[in-house]
Amino acid sequence: MKRFARLYTELDASTSTLLKQRHLVNYFSEANAADAAWAVYFLCGGKPKRILPTALMRQAACELAQVPDWLFEECYQAVGDLAETIAHILPAPESAMDMGLAQFIESQLFPLRKCSAEDALLKVKTLWSSLEALERFLFVKLVGGGFRVGVSKLLVTKALAQLGGLEVSLVAQRLMGYTESVKQVSASDFSALLMAPQANQGEAANNAAPFPFFLAHPLPAVTDALGACNDWLAEWKFDGIRGQVVKRGGEVRIWSRGEELLNDQFPELLGMAAQWPNGSVLDGELLVSRQGRVASFADLQTRLGRKRVDAKLQATHPIIFMAYDLLQCEGEDIRHLPQQERRVRLEQFALNFPDTDGRFELSELLQADSWDALQVLRAQSRSRGVEGLMLKHRQAAYGVGRTKTAGVWWKWKLDPMSIDAVLVYAQRGHGRRASLYTDYTFAVWDKAPEAAEVLAVCAAIENKESLEQSAARGLPRLVTFAKAYSGLTDEDFKRVDQEIKKSSVEKFGPVRSVVPSLVFELGFEGIALSGRHKSGVAVRFPRMLRIRDDKTLAQANTLADLQALLPAEKNGER
Repeated sequence: MKRFARLYTELDASTSTLLKQRHLVNYFSEANAADAAWAVYFLCGGKPKRILPTALMRQAACELAQVPDWLFEECYQAVGDLAETIAHILPAPESAMDMGLAQFIESQLFPLRKCSAEDALLKVKTLWSSLEALERFLFVKLVGGGFRVGVSKLLVTKALAQLGGLEVSLVAQRLMGYTESVKQVSASDFSALLMAPQANQGEAANNAAPFPFFLAHPLPAVTDALGACNDWLAEWKFDGIRGQVVKRGGEVRIWSRGEELLNDQFPELLGMAAQWPNGSVLDGELLVSRQGRVASFADLQTRLGRKRVDAKLQATHPIIFMAYDLLQCEGEDIRHLPQQERRVRLEQFALNFPDTDGRFELSELLQADSWDALQVLRAQSRSRGVEGLMLKHRQAAYGVGRTKTAGVWWKWKLDPMSIDAVLVYAQRGHGRRASLYTDYTFAVWDKAPEAAEVLAVCAAIENKESLEQSAARGLPRLVTFAKAYSGLTDEDFKRVDQEIKKSSVEKFGPVRSVVPSLVFELGFEGIALSGRHKSGVAVRFPRMLRIRDDKTLAQANTLADLQALLPAEKNGER
């Protein structure tokens, strides 16, 4: 545990990718296989099933530090991180525990799941009494599933490949599915990551995991560097869940790009792929589709949010697998073949194994003889319910991650939708932003206001007038519709933080209401009707594009402006 804590400190303190990789290699070479197995699990994003509720850990910290809950809350709001707050307030340890990471997790953490709340509370306090500050910090992060440090899965992959003298692509394949939540890793799992390739022939063909996903680079604009338009295959970019359907050993598994197993969410696709030959892996998009039209991402989320999908939901939210690449066919790994050749084989695969229920479709190859023609097609994206275009070089192999060494894919997305909105609530950030208000709630007017009405609304908010009182006076309302915390520079955040502190009115836990004074341009990727939001709409991936110093509060957009961005069939026009 102490050695893993030291690794965390080394990784957190460094901004050099090469230095971080060196720290990882050093740790993996020194640690025993069991400890290294768990380190890989957590560093690659693994989150075990919840061991303890955070409320219990908070209670244990208050009792051990002898501080009231209100004081803990004030500290938490100032620090911005639960684990860090606990590590700060706890008294010095009474003893020292010298236990490896694997032994600590398996003998100390996992047994807590079976304890009553009273016994767990006692055991946690006992554990903390023998852990130093950083180990306590990691304890809360590991138990609560919030462990994060500045390394990517790819960096861990490179470190393991360097240690084992292996190809990065081989280690990446072995890591697929490694962090699956139902799995408890062991020393043998780590040893398998570093096994010589000749001692593990056929592993990719026989295991249940997907291939590492090939990722696209964002394309800001077409340039001469892309070459001729005919060198590229163009397809629509769908707004769904990227996934691979894997048929090996008589079993079908549906994997998301995030390495989540989605069999329970999309059971009808299991029957679709059951007819495929063993050793088949297809890459594509999981989409809800009705009458030939792809539905919104919100409809897809309805299925993702269910542990089990019954027949009724299958009927109201019918799923399709939109395939756009064939990676393995009858046990043959064909990722090295050029994109255009894999496409031909994918089309033949679809002819050989059609799905009579319409759950298996091929992405359309768009026909255009010039970049200008493709630009015209791209402009139709929003009306078609897609995000833009995918461009795939005809000679590209299927690579690992976001690389250009095997060829390249580009995602040529539409510019985001945008709306001018008013900042009405703020909350402090987390981590290094804990001292600043950086998380904001935005609103639009329910009707276009006059300048005098804006002044009256601001005065009503400052005087803490109720909504009923304001409505009785016929004043316009600010209707909240989105939260955002990204997109501004550090200097912008400091400026907004000062404005919030000057204009705060009321406190609702960690949230502050403010007298409106700032207008922001918000960008977002999609919009859909929502019964859970006061505005009646929900936006996808909102972020701040800029502060609109050139606009007054009265010039911010209205709810009608927001609703006008809804897809036509959602807006009652079709």
